[in-house]
Amino acid sequence: MKLYSSATSPFVRKVLVCLQELGIDDQVQKKIAGGTPLDAGTVPVEENPLGKVPILIRDDGHAIYDSRIITRYLNDYADGSLYPDDETLWDVLTIEATAEGMMDAALLMTYEVRVRPEGFQMPDMVEGQWSKIARSLDLIENQWMDHLAGALDASHIALGCALGYIDLRHDTRGWRDGHPQLAEWYANVAERPSMQATAPYV
Repeated sequence: MKLYSSATSPFVRKVLVCLQELGIDDQVQKKIAGGTPLDAGTVPVEENPLGKVPILIRDDGHAIYDSRIITRYLNDYADGSLYPDDETLWDVLTIEATAEGMMDAALLMTYEVRVRPEGFQMPDMVEGQWSKIARSLDLIENQWMDHLAGALDASHIALGCALGYIDLRHDTRGWRDGHPQLAEWYANVAERPSMQATAPYV
């Protein structure tokens, strides 16, 4: 298999962490690709017309994309347990979706500064995206910590990667303030070998 990836994408990192946790990292060739909302850059648009990474090329040559699709596929491929086969699956998927929404919002905040020309940037849009992250942090702190205290699953990985990206690009926001349980949880998750091995670089 082949994975098109980038150095800083939290969506890519989520897939890379899953590969490590599933024990199949050595079965996937990594190829760096990247772009922006303005230009797909080196992302193979013939494989993903949306011009985004990650993209996984399966052994049969077919491409699949969107990190949630890729991680579900890899979990099935490796007969893993990142997506449980009982009622807790819905909790996993809900937390995973929340984490991916946080990634989306944080990425849009980054693009607003890095892609939109100075003078055309919209501070209100940035704050609107941050409000999504802030509400999500509050919900997780107040509702989902019992789940996060359990065995590692896809929701743990997605949330860990989301928080890692926020630290990378928006650390001055101080997301740990008011979220002591989540901060402690993340400190522990960030020490996992899979998270250490996939830490973003710029």
